Amino acid sequence: MQIKSKLPDVGTTIFTVMSSLAVQHNAVNLGQGFPDFLMNNELIELVNKAMQKGNNQYVHTNGLPILREQLAEKYKKIYDANIDADKQITITPGGTYAIYTALTTILNEGDEVIVFEPAYDSYIPNIVINGAKPVLISLQYPNYSIPWQEVKNKINSKTKMIMINSPHNPTGAVLSEQDIQELRNIVANTNIFILSDEVYEHLIFDDLQHQSILRYPDLLERSFVCFSFGKTYHCTGWKIGYCISSSTLMNEFRKVHQFNCFSVDSSKQFALAEYLKNEDAYLSLGKLMQHKRDYFRILMQQTPFKCIPSHGSYFECYSYDGLSNLNDKDFAIHLTKNYGVATIPVSAFYKNGEDNKAIRFCFAKNETTLEKAVENLVKFKGE
Repeated sequence: MQIKSKLPDVGTTIFTVMSSLAVQHNAVNLGQGFPDFLMNNELIELVNKAMQKGNNQYVHTNGLPILREQLAEKYKKIYDANIDADKQITITPGGTYAIYTALTTILNEGDEVIVFEPAYDSYIPNIVINGAKPVLISLQYPNYSIPWQEVKNKINSKTKMIMINSPHNPTGAVLSEQDIQELRNIVANTNIFILSDEVYEHLIFDDLQHQSILRYPDLLERSFVCFSFGKTYHCTGWKIGYCISSSTLMNEFRKVHQFNCFSVDSSKQFALAEYLKNEDAYLSLGKLMQHKRDYFRILMQQTPFKCIPSHGSYFECYSYDGLSNLNDKDFAIHLTKNYGVATIPVSAFYKNGEDNKAIRFCFAKNETTLEKAVENLVKFKGE
C-alpha cells in the first residue's frame, strides 16, 4: 500500500536531531525551548486536589467555563479587553494545536498566507497541509524587524492571512505600536485574517509593552490569538493552551475543534482556573526570565560569540560570524560534539535555509545549567 504524502518535504526536525546529539555526547542542552527548573508547587497541589475531588471526567468541549471566565477577567485587567468567555475563548491541547485549528478553519485550496521567517517550525507545514501556499518574507537581520513595504508588495487577491508572532520565536524580537499600526493599515478594508501567536506574552523584557491583538478590537474582529499555559507556568509538557477570537470566527473554529479534540485535560483546567487568581504568577514572569537572560548575557561575555539582543521569549540568538566558516547547522553539531553544548541553528527556521551564521540558545534554565554551558563555550576560540 502506498500513501501520497501531504508533507513530502518534511523529515526529522532539527530539534530531534540536536536533542539526540545532546544525549549522545552528554552535552548541555540549550536547544529545545523548555525549562529545566520546577514549576510552582501550588499549581501541582491544585491539580492533585482537583483529581482527588473527582474532576477527572470530560469537561465542556470549549473548555471549563470557570477557566474561560477567569481568562476573560484577566484580559480585562491587563489589556482592557472586553472578551465574552462563552463565545470567544476555546481551551485547546496546546498553543500549536490552536494555531493548526485556526489555519484549518480559514484556509482553502489556493489561498496564500504571509509568514515571516525565521518562523516557528509548525507554521509552514500547517499551511501546506491545508492546501494553501506560504508566502515567505525574511525579517530584517540582525534586528529581525518586519519589512512592511515588502508585505504591501506581496498582498494580492489570494492573500487570506498574515501570521505574526510576538515575542518572537526564535529571535526574541518584539512588535511595537508602529508595527501594529502598519498591520492595521494593510488589512483595513480587506478580507485578510490575522493569526497572532502570543504564547510568550508574559515573557517580555526591558520594560516593553506586549502589543497583544487583544488590545485592538478592530484587529481582533479578524484575528485568531493563540496562547499557552505551558509557557506561562513552566509546564510545557502539559500541552494546554487556548485561542481567543471574535464570536463569529470562534464559532467556525469550534466546528473544527469539536471533531478533533472533544475535551481537554479536565483536572488541569480546574487547577488553572484557581491558579489564575494569583496574578503575580504571570505578572512577575517577565522579570524572572529577564534575570535569566541577563545572567546568561554576562556569562557569554567570556566567549567570542556576539549577542543579537532578545526582548522576549525563552531565547536569545548569538552570531559566530568571523569565528568559523561552517554553516550554522554544521556549526551547531560541531559545538555539541566537541564543546558539549547543544543549540539550534537559526537557518532551521527558514524554508530555504537562510544562513546568517547565528545560533539560538534557550536561557530558560537553572543558573547552574547556564554556567556549565558557558564553561564549555569559553573553550571555543574560533576555528
